Amino acid sequence: MKINGVEIEDTFAEAFGMTATRILITAINEKWAMQAATTMTGFATSVIGCGVEAGIGRALTAKETPDGRPGVTVLLFGMSEKDLKKQLENRLGQCVLTCPTTAVFSDIESEKKIPLGKNLRFFGDGFQISKKFGDKRYWRIPVMDGEFICEENTSRVSAVGGGNFLVLAETQQQALAACETAIEAMHILPNIILPFPGGIVRSGSKVGSKYKTLMASSNEAYCPTLRGLTKSQLTPDIGAVMEIVIDGLTEDEVAESMRVGINAACSLGPENGIKKITAGNYGGKLGQYHFHLREIMA
Repeated sequence: MKINGVEIEDTFAEAFGMTATRILITAINEKWAMQAATTMTGFATSVIGCGVEAGIGRALTAKETPDGRPGVTVLLFGMSEKDLKKQLENRLGQCVLTCPTTAVFSDIESEKKIPLGKNLRFFGDGFQISKKFGDKRYWRIPVMDGEFICEENTSRVSAVGGGNFLVLAETQQQALAACETAIEAMHILPNIILPFPGGIVRSGSKVGSKYKTLMASSNEAYCPTLRGLTKSQLTPDIGAVMEIVIDGLTEDEVAESMRVGINAACSLGPENGIKKITAGNYGGKLGQYHFHLREIMA
């Protein structure tokens, strides 16, 4: 299969079951809502080292939020309920509670609840006040610029993490340009995040290492500088490989984001150095979700 002259390898991306939540941060203006969201999603590229994978969803207008102020959604993905609860609470306390003028609400519904303000309220040192509207409880926590309003609970849902595709190009600049084009197209899709820096991974990994203490290490088969030293997957004309990793709330949303991103990357074509699209997997033995590239692109 080729798209605009770019080969689509007959392989699949292997992804994993995760658990996720989506919250809404509001503030006096979009600048401060976005500041809180940006701070909260820092150091959240991979559960391997960060405990959670997180990213900014979309900006909401004042007409779309519970308190009539501008807002920003944040999605967080964990490997377990325990990990998700811990990271959500820590990041709320350190990055959102501390940010001027913010408030926090749940932005997703399910039967599975996890604490949002339920434990954070204790920062009020006994001066916190609860209010219930309908079936939802909110906490008013006194802070130095007024009050921090936080919904008591949010929900968590089953999710998919680790959808991916790799762009193989002649040069580093060309691989980067293709990934940037893909990311721009993918960012309009709901309920997905691209957790790595700017959405791109330059250090794709494999499971395990010659060093026993490491869970993962450099995927040498796709490192162009190691072409003559390893069992390389790269032809002589490939000078750089970059990867885009996707987490999404559903399997279909991950597949759609891959389709949109691959189409966008291929739009640059071989004349701009884009040679092949492939994907990362572990032989199908670790992740229960297999995204076959040619099926997605068909």
